[in-house]
Amino acid sequence: MLRIEALSAGYTAVPVLNGVSIAVDEGQFVAIVGPNGAGKTTLFKTISGTVGLMAGSIRFLDTDLASVPPHRRAHLGIAHVPEGRQVFPSLTVMENLEMGAYTEAGRRDWTSNIERIFAWLPVLAERRGQLAGTLSGGEQQMLAIGRGLASSPKLLMLDEPSMGLAPAIADFIFERLIEIRRQSGLTVLLVEQRVAEALESADHGYVLEMGRVVLEGNNKTLRADDRVRQAYLGM
Repeated sequence: MLRIEALSAGYTAVPVLNGVSIAVDEGQFVAIVGPNGAGKTTLFKTISGTVGLMAGSIRFLDTDLASVPPHRRAHLGIAHVPEGRQVFPSLTVMENLEMGAYTEAGRRDWTSNIERIFAWLPVLAERRGQLAGTLSGGEQQMLAIGRGLASSPKLLMLDEPSMGLAPAIADFIFERLIEIRRQSGLTVLLVEQRVAEALESADHGYVLEMGRVVLEGNNKTLRADDRVRQAYLGM
C-alpha cells in the first residue's frame, strides 16, 4: 500500500531524514519508534506533503505522491492524526468530525462512519454538542482519531497518540485502536513513544534514529533484540 524508498527530507538544506525506506502492506499495523528528534514526525509530514522530499520516492496505492499536492492526499485515502491532537477548540465535537469528513469518501460514507465512530468511541457521542476545547486531553485525542476515521481512510497515520496522557488513558486509547483495527481491517501506521505498547500491537516495526532506519522486523524480532530491549524497553 505504502512504499517509501531512500527518502531524504527536511526543513532546510540539511535533511532530517536520510535514505529512509519503509513498506506498509494493506491491513498491516506498522509501528515506527525511536528517540525524540529521530525524524518520526518529519516522516509523517513528508507523507502528508507539508514537508517536501529532497530525494527518494513515496508511493501510495501505486500513485507517486510527489505528483499529488498536499490537499489532495487525503482524498487518496491518507488520514494524518497529528502530534498534539490539534482539534478545532472553538467547534463542537460533531463539527470537528464533520471537518474530517470533507474528503469525497468521507462525504459519501458519513452516515455509516459516524455510527461506527460513536460505537468505537462512545464518549464522542455523549459530548457531540460540547466545544472541543473544553474536552480533557484523552477526549481530545479520541476526537482527533475520530476526525481521521471520518475521512474514510485507507491508511490511518497516528503521531504519538499517547503524548501528554495519563498511562491509564493512553492504555484505553491503545485498546480502542486495536479494536478499531480488528473490526475494520484498517491499515495503521503509528509513531509512538510508548515503545513496548507500540511493538506489542504492531505486525511490523521500524526503529528510527538520527533520521535513519537502524532496525526493522516483526514485533517478536524487535522485542527480542538486545538493542531495543536496553534502549527502549528498560531491560
